[in-house]
Amino acid sequence: MSIGALEETARLMRFAVSEGVRGGWRRMAGLAAAPWHATGRAPDKLVIAPQDLRTSDPTRAGEIYAGVFAFAGKSMPVEGASPFRVEPPSPEWAEALHGFGWLRHLRAADTTLARANARALVEEWIALGGGGDPIARAAHVTARRVISWLCQSPLILDGADRAFYRRFLRSLARQTRRLGRARRLTPDGLPRLTVACALAYAGLCFAGDGRLLKSASATLGEELDRQILPDGGHVSRNPSALVEAMLDLLPLRQAYAARNAQPPQSLLNAVDRAMPMIRFFRHGDGAFAQFNGAGPTQADLVATILAYDDARGPLPEEAPHSGYVRLQGGPSAVLVDVGSPPPPGASRDAHAGALSFELSSGPEQIVVNCGVPRFGRASWGAAPRATAAHSTLVVADTSSCRFAGVRCAGLLGRIVVAGPRAVVARRERTGEGVRVAATHDGYARRFGLIHARTLTLSAAGDRLEGEDALRPVHAGRGPEDSRVALRFHLHPGVRASVTQDGQGAMLALPSGRGWLFAAPGFAVELEESIYFAGANGPRRTEQIVVHATVRGAPLIGWSFRRLDGDLGTERRSRTTGRDEGPTLI
Repeated sequence: MSIGALEETARLMRFAVSEGVRGGWRRMAGLAAAPWHATGRAPDKLVIAPQDLRTSDPTRAGEIYAGVFAFAGKSMPVEGASPFRVEPPSPEWAEALHGFGWLRHLRAADTTLARANARALVEEWIALGGGGDPIARAAHVTARRVISWLCQSPLILDGADRAFYRRFLRSLARQTRRLGRARRLTPDGLPRLTVACALAYAGLCFAGDGRLLKSASATLGEELDRQILPDGGHVSRNPSALVEAMLDLLPLRQAYAARNAQPPQSLLNAVDRAMPMIRFFRHGDGAFAQFNGAGPTQADLVATILAYDDARGPLPEEAPHSGYVRLQGGPSAVLVDVGSPPPPGASRDAHAGALSFELSSGPEQIVVNCGVPRFGRASWGAAPRATAAHSTLVVADTSSCRFAGVRCAGLLGRIVVAGPRAVVARRERTGEGVRVAATHDGYARRFGLIHARTLTLSAAGDRLEGEDALRPVHAGRGPEDSRVALRFHLHPGVRASVTQDGQGAMLALPSGRGWLFAAPGFAVELEESIYFAGANGPRRTEQIVVHATVRGAPLIGWSFRRLDGDLGTERRSRTTGRDEGPTLI
């Protein structure tokens, strides 16, 4: 076994041992907490109900009243049975059910029937203790439920008698105590931050619980200092993690003000740092760049969050702690991943996308990464995380990161066990525009190669020039002659056709604008691809591919150039080999 493989195995074993110990403590804490039957003093009353920023739909209230529970892309008619006792169609559906975020739809309906239905379902859950589903006991699901019940308490308690009020408060108190014991045992990343937020919500909402608020504020500050990086990114390097975090942090900041309590400085700093980063990751159409598990962009939620951005300062050009660079020229933007994998505990959704980029011009995306679907990610396996699913160079169909095997996934998740250690990037302005030169060593151990990429975006945003090179790690020692594929995944709205000389591709955008891709001296091919991050599910698309070998093409130069004028609808129809309308798969 090679030294690199031994190091990977040792790293995996260390993480497995820590997670095993953590899991054992979770089980012991669960038994000790007796979460659904514990005794203890419940708060006398709730003093505030924090705001819920998530979008609500009053028409969903009628579905819920009719016994149809549609979550996470799955619809389950319970037909008079308890939704908490039916076999869930997917783990994601169960998380949504037991998280009670759907109460906001009942509140939006604002009817006596909706209020009674909400109260009946909450009372049923309390009586059943979640119906025995282990997912209901997961710390991050419990935290989401506590937050939902507190935010929607005016709906739940309107018209309730005192006996229900007391049962409701006792259940909230039991779940909050369990979260307090389980917070350090919760998986790292957003789940642990959600637990910290739930404890702070409870401390602010419960009357007279000063000790809980003080402890929860300290816990929240500790997590925010660790998870929100100095440049405003999230420790997982997932852009959409910032949206999820801000949906909890902004109402929390308001709740501190409503209680006339001093928020932790870390909360204020985290909000101030994260706001510019949310804008940093957006393309001209408002969609997020597809890096490290971002998935489809929920434009309404992003717009809601950005409405709280009072400063609206200039866009950051670099995010060195998060590992991203943004090139802006005229209406065009290029976002580049120039970071190493996140820590193992926060890498369960991380991708092998080192030096991948996305290109957009105005409100139209051109080059993308494949991203991930909103629901049903497990069914696609590791395919969306592979380097081949990103717009970058791939050696021998091998990813630049290695993920934990399937056997370890049950305990550890598909964490990153090895990947680029040294990712170096330099951004500079030149007479031609703005340029970034970056390298990563993700292929150093297996192939003895360093991938170097240079991208230059013109000041007018009408031209993106790139060079990709593979350099031997050890000078004078030639690497093996492996196959190389340079991939550029196209947005589903882009139609493409290979040029007559076979060394480029004509691209037609939905607006009628045309772009020309060229790779002089290399054969250009169009291959099928999948855009996982479609708003309505995965969509078929295409990718431009340049095939070569390490020794045959030590340097590949290429460019995207905007064409003058409108290609026209007829021209677009001729240049595509596919149907004009989007196709769902």
